[in-house]
Amino acid sequence: MKALVTGAAGFIGSHCAERLREMDFDVVGIDNFSPYYSPDLKDRNAKYLEEAGIPVKIVDLREPKDFRILDTDFDYIFHFAAQPGIASSSSFEDYLLNNLVATKNLIDFALTCKNLKLFTNISTSSIYGLHATLTEDEAPEPASFYGVTKLAAEQLVLSKTREKKMKTCSLRLFSVYGPRERPEKLYTKLIGCGFFHQEFPLFEGSEDHVRSFTFVEDIIDGVVSVIGKEETINGEVVNLGTEQEHTTGEGIAIVEKLLDTKIRKTSVPKRGGDQMFTKANIDKARRLLNYNPSTTLEEGLKQQIEWYRKEFVM
Repeated sequence: MKALVTGAAGFIGSHCAERLREMDFDVVGIDNFSPYYSPDLKDRNAKYLEEAGIPVKIVDLREPKDFRILDTDFDYIFHFAAQPGIASSSSFEDYLLNNLVATKNLIDFALTCKNLKLFTNISTSSIYGLHATLTEDEAPEPASFYGVTKLAAEQLVLSKTREKKMKTCSLRLFSVYGPRERPEKLYTKLIGCGFFHQEFPLFEGSEDHVRSFTFVEDIIDGVVSVIGKEETINGEVVNLGTEQEHTTGEGIAIVEKLLDTKIRKTSVPKRGGDQMFTKANIDKARRLLNYNPSTTLEEGLKQQIEWYRKEFVM
């Protein structure tokens, strides 16, 4: 079996590529190595994949000509590549091109893969809006360019099931953390500030935000569980996350406890579109995918701290 993983040099994509290789898949990773965050971190991720026998090719999904270097014999496509988050440095055009146009081009490529069993789109709880507590059957209310363009991309993918052109599904991920988390994300930035005794910029009011912080390996359990369930999952949207709830303040306290240090914080203005409350409703994931995330926030943060220590401290 052969799988294509987009965004393979990124945080979650790299974990998925590794898991598929462990499952004896022939895996090809692609990434455009965007400078959105540290190219060094992406290079490290790509190196680990190469060492595991997973080639990572430079492909920009916005450029149809880049697909020419790829074979068309893939059984599965896992689409992680995206313009992430709600960074003020990203324009609407960045989100439009990287999330919607890129997905359209990937769909066009997927339609040339005659053996394709399933196209799995990786989506986000940001689709639900400021209070992400809804089921998959309730109307989304995205409140950011990120959420709006990811919803549009999701519908573009699912339209191919409706047209009976290929089997598709979309997985909405909730607040993923763990080793290789992007450097601007909460826990990687927080851990770095703890190790190097720097001030942590805390968005105003965010200590009280509630999150379904979900460990990356629990997320990957859900992602790969679609394999072999093509008929069951075809055309479906499924939430993946944990039902455990923690405030950002509680997460900060756990990191301080594990590092045995008090991290200095400085208040910065709140971000527009930032979610106030997320709680993953995973009844559907349990029913269709037998999904059961089990890693506690403290257990997961221990692993993320050890990764950070080995990569950036030792």
